[in-house]
Order: sequence, then C-alpha cells, then structure tokens
Amino acid sequence: MASAPQSQPLPLFYKDLVPLSSQVHADFRIRPATTAPFVVGSHAIPLTVEEFPLAQRFMPIVFSVGDEPLPLALFGLNEGVNVFFDDDGKIIDDNFYVPAYIRRYPYLLARLRPDSDELSLCFDPSTDTIGAFEEGEKLFDGDQPSELTKNILDFNRQFEEAGQRTAQFVKELKELDLLMDGEVSIQPDGAEQPFVYRGFQMVDESKLNELRGDQLRKIVQSGMLPLIYAHLFSLSQMREVFGRQVQQGKMPAPQLVTPV
Repeated sequence: MASAPQSQPLPLFYKDLVPLSSQVHADFRIRPATTAPFVVGSHAIPLTVEEFPLAQRFMPIVFSVGDEPLPLALFGLNEGVNVFFDDDGKIIDDNFYVPAYIRRYPYLLARLRPDSDELSLCFDPSTDTIGAFEEGEKLFDGDQPSELTKNILDFNRQFEEAGQRTAQFVKELKELDLLMDGEVSIQPDGAEQPFVYRGFQMVDESKLNELRGDQLRKIVQSGMLPLIYAHLFSLSQMREVFGRQVQQGKMPAPQLVTPV
C-alpha cells in the first residue's frame, strides 16, 4: 500500500497518509470511535477563525511564534498537558467544543503530485477506525464513494477553505502589526513564585486601539474585529486551564515555561 508523497513533515497527529481508493479500499468500513487517543498529551491544537466565537468560551486562543503564525487552541499551558481529554482520549466534559482539526482526523486532503494543485482525500492508516471490518459503515458502494465518504470529503474541503481564510486573517494581522509576544503570569495561592508562560503571540490591544480610522473601518467591514475580540476574550481562559491543571495534578514546579 503506497503512501502519499510527502515533501514536508506530516501534520500533528498523522503518522502516515495513503490515498483513499475504491480499488484498494473497496471493502473498508468506518467504525464509530468513543475516544480520541491521538489527542492525548497534545496541549496546542490548530484552530480556524470560524471557530473563534465558539472556542473562546472553553479555551485560550493564541498565535504561534515565527514568521507564519498559526492560531492555536490551548488544551494545556505546559508541554504534554491536556486538561480536556483524559489519558484514554475521552472528553472529560460533554459540554465542550471539539476543534475541527481533531474532528477531521484521520482524514486529510493532500496533493499527490507536485505538478498538480488537485487535492485527494487521504487517511492515516495507523488509525483503528478504518479497515476491512465486519461492522461499521461502508466507505464505498461498488466503485463509488458512499454518502458517508461524500460527507467526509465535503467536511475536509470546508476545512481547507477555512484554513485559507485563516491564513488571510493572520496575514492582515501581521500587515497591521497587531501581533506581539505574549506573556501570562499566574500566582497561585500559597506559591512562592508565579508560573510565567511565554512562547506565544497575541493581539496588542494598545495598537488595536490606535489604528487609523481607515484601518479600523477595513477590519470592521471584513469581519476581523469580532474575531480579534474573541481571541482577546479567550485569554481569560488561561486561568481556567491553569486551575484544571492544578485540579488534575498536572503542574510542574514554578518556573518560566512556554505553552506553544
């Protein structure tokens, strides 16, 4: 079974990729999963801008460092800490927004040939939810994709389109010079030293408030402003996530730590 060509490292969660084929996978089925073991220990999950309004109610939204920042939902403030999924990959609270990046797995639209812009639906063969099982829903009806597979393809196409809009959003943030290095200091009761979190970017409220009228009008008309404020409001969730880490016994010694 040939893997899809990979000119760069695989995205988070993915161990391998193979193109979904009606010839190779004609008898494959999808069986339901009640856990997501692949997300265990992941503390920062990529997020699209459309998800900001929902995600900001549950988790901090920050931007990665580097020349090409990426919006990230923080599931923990320390490397390897996830306060929303248990050690088996089961959601701890039913009332929780699961980012599309997690819901997309194990599927991914990938370019199979470097000389073509066409994207093909692939999947990670290491998953235990897809295979030649007796139970589960079929991926193909004969040589045609089943309705389920069509829905999966549509979801992945929508995710790719959301990713392009997210990249444009971040590009405009950079052009307006609105991103700055972030820092959060949390002093727990009884602790001698605070926990200081760095290694991420956030919107600079001072620069946001100082935008020229034409710049502000542009981000209002484009719909950016509500998304920026969703990001800023979400930062209050840092203390909530910190409290969950304390409650779950997942705290390191107080020191300078970086979440992303």
